[in-house]
Amino acid sequence: RRPADINAIVEESLNLAYHGARAEKPGFNVTLERNFDPSAGSVELFPQEITRVILNLISNGFYAAAKRKEDGVEGFEPTLTASTRDLGTAVEIRIRDNGTGIPDEVREKIFNPFFTTKPAGEGTGLGLSMSHDIIVKQHGGALEVATGPGSFTEFVIKLPRAATQFTNGGEH
Repeated sequence: RRPADINAIVEESLNLAYHGARAEKPGFNVTLERNFDPSAGSVELFPQEITRVILNLISNGFYAAAKRKEDGVEGFEPTLTASTRDLGTAVEIRIRDNGTGIPDEVREKIFNPFFTTKPAGEGTGLGLSMSHDIIVKQHGGALEVATGPGSFTEFVIKLPRAATQFTNGGEH
């Protein structure tokens, strides 16, 4: 665990995810929007673990936005927005896509291990459950989701700035 610039971590994750998606599907295209709070600053965290979470949320967003584009919505432009916000003793990260959204009957299950809505071979169902554990259990934060089926999904991460605020001394 070490202090890390949250805006730099989110920016790096966006770039990694975008280039990874382009390498996987050369025709892949999405508009990336950034809304970083310059005062978001640094947070005591495990940088690789938080990067893993943000990469997972971004690639899920890319998947949902690409899926909506495939559904042939007239004039639809896949867009993913990443934002950060200083909350004083905590920092907030939001990852929002304008993809397919999450149906209500699925929403309660998305953080359950092995639950996936993706076709066989495309998802393990571990990404969101591991992300939840990393944010909540390892970092003492919160991970929530807001969604409008057929229009958007937004994941909201809240991380305490200091490790000692909520966690059990940083043990896993």
